[in-house]
Amino acid sequence: MRSIWKGAISFGLVTIPIKVVGATENHSVSFRQLHVTDGGRIRYRKVCEIDDQEVGGDEIGKGYQAPDGSVVMVSDSELAQMPLPTARTVEILGFVPVDSVQLIQLDRSYYLAPDTGADKPYVLLREALARSGKGAVAKLAMRGRETLALLRPGEDGVLGMHTMLWPDEIRSAAGIAPQDRVTVRDAELDLADTLMDSLGEVDLAELHDEYRSAVEELVTAKLNGVEPEQAAPAPTGGAVVDLMSALQDSVRAARGARGEATEEPDADGEGRTATVTEITDGGSRRSGGGRKRSGGASKKTASGGAGRAGGTRTGAKKTAAKKATAGSTTGKSPAKKTAAKKSAAGRTAAKDGAAKKSAAGKAPRKAAGRRSA
Repeated sequence: MRSIWKGAISFGLVTIPIKVVGATENHSVSFRQLHVTDGGRIRYRKVCEIDDQEVGGDEIGKGYQAPDGSVVMVSDSELAQMPLPTARTVEILGFVPVDSVQLIQLDRSYYLAPDTGADKPYVLLREALARSGKGAVAKLAMRGRETLALLRPGEDGVLGMHTMLWPDEIRSAAGIAPQDRVTVRDAELDLADTLMDSLGEVDLAELHDEYRSAVEELVTAKLNGVEPEQAAPAPTGGAVVDLMSALQDSVRAARGARGEATEEPDADGEGRTATVTEITDGGSRRSGGGRKRSGGASKKTASGGAGRAGGTRTGAKKTAAKKATAGSTTGKSPAKKTAAKKSAAGRTAAKDGAAKKSAAGKAPRKAAGRRSA
């Protein structure tokens, strides 16, 4: 890799010649601006706002705007004469625990490679930092300005360097956090912990830029003369109405995505099998979630009995309704009519029964007389 800066680490009286190599590279998608009608590229020209003339690079200088708004011209030669002790030196100021450095203060990342003859002091500094668990805070001049940096032992035996923002370059976070009093219940925290466990850890090496891949596929398809299909718009998230329900749904979705058994988490974060209540046509309810059903013959018998019983009850209700309607129309009591009908039917049945018994008694006697003769 090509070095972007050369100098030396000043570690007390020890000097370690190093080369600075970029540790990251930008793969983000970039587009050129084109004229829609003819595809010509759109370019920006540097024009003087006084005479409205385009200006070349050799005619452009630097100016510093003072607090009162006035601008002072500063030449490159004047800047080169400025005393800058860190122009080619990474000057170590002191050491701090690496965990004590706020991530928001870190800017860019670099690798430090030992220059010729610097292997021994390079390894010495790396091992000293690794054993102490600390990082070295340093200053250096880079890209025309002096900046802070954090040196720490990295992977594969390499010293890493992170440029840092100056303390006054970090904005205050006052007033950004919620100002109203917000209470979070233990049950909600338990569900949040369950959701974190369900999502699991992330292997950063497997992550990739899906948007960049989609743009590359789009460009390849258009180069091959294939017009890609329009994808459905991505769903937008709505307002969370019930935090507990949203957490429970998230846990179920995370477990389902990982192929685990989908269970409904309780309010305390523990999982339980969901119970489904099914409403049938006859109005009865069957409860799912672990109950065993009986055999096929029993199902049919129960189903048939339930159907006949349901039909009998339904018919009885219709008969009662008709009797009530008839009674209200004639002005007579349906109960009295029913009682009279039952009484008459009883007397008729009694007479018929007596006649049948008498006839049955006479027939055997006649038959016995014939056999005797």
